[in-house]
Amino acid sequence: MGSIASKSTEGSNDDVIEQIVCKENDIPDNGMQEFEIGNNGNKVLVVKQNNEFFAVGSKCSHYGAPLVKGALGNNTVRCPWHGACFNLKTGDIEDFPGLDSIPSFKVSVTNGNVKVSAKKCALENAKFVKPLTKRNPENKLTFIVIGSGPAGTECVEKLRQEGFDGRLILITKDSYLPYDRTKLSKALSSEASGILLRSQPFYESGDIELLTKTSVESIDTSTKVVYLSNNEQLTFDALFIASGMTPRSTPEVSKYDNVFTLRTIEDAHKIHQSLSSDCHLVIVGSSFIGMELAAATFSKVKSVHVIGRSDVPFKESLGKEIGERIQELFESKGVVFHMKTSVKNYIGYNNRLSEIELSDGQKLKADVCIMATGSKTNVEFLAGSNIAINSSNGTIEVDKNLETNVKGIFAGGDVANAPVYPSNIKSSLGHWQLATYHGKVAALQMLGKKTPIKSVPFFWTALFGTSIRFAGFNRGHTDVIINGDLENFKAVVYYCKGNEVVAVATVGSDPIAAQFAELLGSGRTLNKEQAIDNKWLIEEEDTVVCTRL
Repeated sequence: MGSIASKSTEGSNDDVIEQIVCKENDIPDNGMQEFEIGNNGNKVLVVKQNNEFFAVGSKCSHYGAPLVKGALGNNTVRCPWHGACFNLKTGDIEDFPGLDSIPSFKVSVTNGNVKVSAKKCALENAKFVKPLTKRNPENKLTFIVIGSGPAGTECVEKLRQEGFDGRLILITKDSYLPYDRTKLSKALSSEASGILLRSQPFYESGDIELLTKTSVESIDTSTKVVYLSNNEQLTFDALFIASGMTPRSTPEVSKYDNVFTLRTIEDAHKIHQSLSSDCHLVIVGSSFIGMELAAATFSKVKSVHVIGRSDVPFKESLGKEIGERIQELFESKGVVFHMKTSVKNYIGYNNRLSEIELSDGQKLKADVCIMATGSKTNVEFLAGSNIAINSSNGTIEVDKNLETNVKGIFAGGDVANAPVYPSNIKSSLGHWQLATYHGKVAALQMLGKKTPIKSVPFFWTALFGTSIRFAGFNRGHTDVIINGDLENFKAVVYYCKGNEVVAVATVGSDPIAAQFAELLGSGRTLNKEQAIDNKWLIEEEDTVVCTRL
């Protein structure tokens, strides 16, 4: 519907546009609709819930997905692509990925007309960055965050956004300000400036001290002192450990100059510079990093060979059905797989790898090799401390508040063995979204604002133009239900544990993964009978939240 009436109130950056966008009954309860407002093509999302109207920015602050195609929750709207969740009243980001909120606008209803009042500057900016508190010299508290991944980055931001005005220090071994690591395996040539999460002035605006190229050597938990590689000692009142993981390798293979792992910008650049049109590339590992690298590098090299221990790629994370179809896609592009095998020997000379011998005796020419065989936790600096480490996987044990066994010391992200919502089974999940959420929760806990973990794991990948979304936790699932056409990449895969659906993966079926995350997040469950033919969606299709596949 076009505008019925509009009014512009001038006043520099506070220019306000007031516009009647629709009639009160044009949007059903628990429905949402996009409206253009003003004369510059800007849009707002208007939501009606419990007979109350809300208006927020129309695009997700992460990658700009249209929120009107997402999933409505209780006073929230969830992005259809990657599951980020925003508060309808304030626009605040409540679940991730992304760091920014979206603008919210005033809505009034008069004589059946729904009117939105919006500042022009807010309309023109899809993202809203909440202001950071400045440091107060009178506050003698010191909070330290170790690690500049999504958990650490969100933690320092949330602390300042929530009013912490003591000393705040972020320590990272990386050479750069916090950046989006998820883009490295998709665009090896990325420059740091293009993938930074925040700028230097942003951190300065909140008096956040960033110590780059600095590692933590040890922690004395009794005196609450952190010992750094630059010989500095820092005393803390609260500590958040989000040190992440390091890609696995072995001395046997890491001695070669043309063998790489991928974690940092420097790693990505080295790989990119080593590739050429006559290069034979071998990737050891068939999960996310390995497969994304295979897709990203295929057009740049002469051949790509992938070595994997399982039957099909992604078997541990996405299951055999999707793994088989993805392997077929890659093979149609010319990628060669060597599955259910392992490396017997790395053959080279003068610090250069030349061949890889497989367990079946086959030898592969290898001008460049990328090791994508998993990661190990960065916890060496905790040796000698009182912080409990899980003996089976090397993660840091935390409780439902992300607190370790040492009071005042928290851990989150990949390095933490934390409860996974809603099952509360402990696990370490390498998801960007969940790690960011851990950073938010840890910040609130450090401030004494007890906040339960209530985030449904959500991850995604894009391979040769095919996007896969995943929501839930399918550890220990017993069977799957496939609806749709997996052959043509338009399907929903339900992972079941007994009679309960514990996770979904979707291809070409947005926003169903977001809808499932919203369903679990609201405390509901889904059984196998409801999943067959997507009955749960059809049962709720009277709302905008759910869409028939």
